[in-house]
Amino acid sequence: MASGNMKGIRRRIRSVESTMQITKAMELVASSKLRRARERADACRPYFTSLYETMCEIQAENPDFMSPFSHRKVKGDVLLVVIAGDRGLAGGFNSNIFKMVDKRIEELGDENVKILAIGRKATEYYTKRGRDIFDKFPGIAEDLHMSVCSDIADKIVHEYLSGDLKSAELFYTNYVSPITQTPGQLEILPVEIPKDERRVRAIPIYEPSASAVFDHVVPRYLAGMIYGAIVDSYASEQASRRNAMENASDNAEEMISRLSLDYNRARQAAITQEITEIVGGANASN
Repeated sequence: MASGNMKGIRRRIRSVESTMQITKAMELVASSKLRRARERADACRPYFTSLYETMCEIQAENPDFMSPFSHRKVKGDVLLVVIAGDRGLAGGFNSNIFKMVDKRIEELGDENVKILAIGRKATEYYTKRGRDIFDKFPGIAEDLHMSVCSDIADKIVHEYLSGDLKSAELFYTNYVSPITQTPGQLEILPVEIPKDERRVRAIPIYEPSASAVFDHVVPRYLAGMIYGAIVDSYASEQASRRNAMENASDNAEEMISRLSLDYNRARQAAITQEITEIVGGANASN
């Protein structure tokens, strides 16, 4: 009986050790991808910061100018751009962003909501729930190119200028630190620059006009926002996955330790039983 119990424990130990090897490998892969994602985000930030400052300057210099991108509409659909992951095993990364989006859909109530899903998990989640999918972009985050984000931004801009959309909101996960990632929400259309950010360093002259430059910059700025949000979300996904795999590895080590203790106890019980049987047999023969 003790021998059979020991064999079962040994099988469980080998199984947990095999699982721990997988979680350790996934932890290392996630750490490597996280580092590259942060480098990519840092590299693109100055360019899009410059675009944002240009928009701030235009609105500061021309506070009364009108642009179709800054006009708040009454009619039209609400587009929710949802950025989630392409894979699971990342803790609460995907579920946290879906909870925020679902809450926003409840707040919108009777509004007609469309979903632009970025990431396989977002596509699967809203397809299963029968949501109106405006477009979907699975599997683009790991090898993201700016041209893809420009295509996404152009689709949104086209729908907005045609009058089918009255607003567009972006949902992503903000990378704060390797252990902290928070879901975020940002309205991207219409474009509104906070008054306290409308700073003018020098009074530039825009050709052919300030409003024309503004309208030309907005699609590129939206592409930059989408790019930054995807990169940020991808970094958050890798950080969340690394943390989840690290916790899984720690739990596996703890389980192996407990199973080893159980194995040693069973082995000691088997040895004690054998000694007892030997002593009992010797006494019987005497």
